[in-house]
Amino acid sequence: MPSTARATATHLTRRGLLAAGGALGIGAALAACGSETQGGSSAGASEKGGPWKFTDDRGTVVEAKSTPKNIVAFTGTAAALKDFGIEVKGVFGPTYVEDPKTKEKKPDVQAGDLDIAKVKVIGNVWGEFKIEEYLKLNPDVLITDMWEKNDLWYVPAEQKDKILKIAPSVALWAADRSMPAVLQRHADLAASLGADVKTKQILADKARFEAAAERVRQAAKGKKDIKVLIGSGSPDLFYVSTPVRPTDTLYFKELGVNLVVPTKLDQGGWFEGLSWENVDKYQADVIMLDNRTSALQPEALKAKPTWAALPAVKAGQVIPRVTEPIYSYAKCAPLLEDLAKALENAKKVS
Repeated sequence: MPSTARATATHLTRRGLLAAGGALGIGAALAACGSETQGGSSAGASEKGGPWKFTDDRGTVVEAKSTPKNIVAFTGTAAALKDFGIEVKGVFGPTYVEDPKTKEKKPDVQAGDLDIAKVKVIGNVWGEFKIEEYLKLNPDVLITDMWEKNDLWYVPAEQKDKILKIAPSVALWAADRSMPAVLQRHADLAASLGADVKTKQILADKARFEAAAERVRQAAKGKKDIKVLIGSGSPDLFYVSTPVRPTDTLYFKELGVNLVVPTKLDQGGWFEGLSWENVDKYQADVIMLDNRTSALQPEALKAKPTWAALPAVKAGQVIPRVTEPIYSYAKCAPLLEDLAKALENAKKVS
C-alpha cells in the first residue's frame, strides 16, 4: 500500500504512510497467499434464510442471524465484491476524484466498476469515516482489508471502538499473501454472502487470469536479465518497494520476474525511501509506477531531472502499477497481461 514518507514507525505512523501515498506499494497489495487461508474455514453461506457465518483472516468467526444485505466496505473490497456479484450500500476509502473547477466527481482507480452515484460514500480520504452516515445505512456488516494483523484498513484508529460496536466486521489480508490466495478468499466471502462465484463470466475471468499468469511466467523465463523496479513517487522521496510483502509482487516473484530488492527498508519492512538525488541507486530496465491518485504520475515526474535521466524512463519502459489491486479475476487478469507485455517488449538498458 502506500505511503508517504516518515520512516519513524510506530504502528499508526506506518498506516499513515501506507495510505498517504507514496510508498510504494506497501505494497501492495492486497492479498492472500497460496492455498493458505487465515483462520481456517472459508465459511460458506448458510441455507437461504438461515444464520450466516464466515471466518475472516483474523481468525474471527463473524456471525449474523441471516445473510448480510446492508454491506459497507472499503472501496477496493466493494469493487471486488461487485465483480463477484455482491452489491454494497456504502463505501469508505478513495472512491472519487473531484475536479476542482467543475466539481465533477470521477471514479478513483480503486473504485473499479462501482457506480459512485449509487453507493453512499462515508469517507473518501484517509482518516475520514462519517459515523452518523454509517449508522443511517443500518449496516449488517463492515468489510475491509488488513495490511497488518488486526489492523482494519481505512478504519480510523481513534474511531475504531465506536465503529466496531455498530456492526460485525470482516477483514481479509491485503499483504503477506500471494495474489491467487487473496482472490480465493474474496471469492469465498462473496459466496458466503450469496453470490454464485461459478457463473460463466467469473469462470472465464479466472481462466483469463490463469492464462495471463502463464504468459508472465514464460515472458520472465525469456527475459531473466530484465530487472523490474516497483516504485512510487512523492514530492520529496521516491519509494522502492520490497517484493516480499505486497500480494502482487509476491506473485510476480513466484512467476519468475526479476524484481529489484531494496536493502534498507522502513521499520515495517515495506519500502526504501530514496531522495531524488539518489533515485538511481538501483539499476532497473522496467519501472512499475504506483498508479494511485495519492502518488505522483509520469506527467508530474517530468519536473524531476533525475527521474528523466533514469535508463528505464528514457527507454519508455515505465508502466502503471496497481498498488492496491481490486481482488477479482476480472481486475487482476489485466495487471498480469500488462506486465507480460512489458517484459516481452523490454530491452536491457541498465
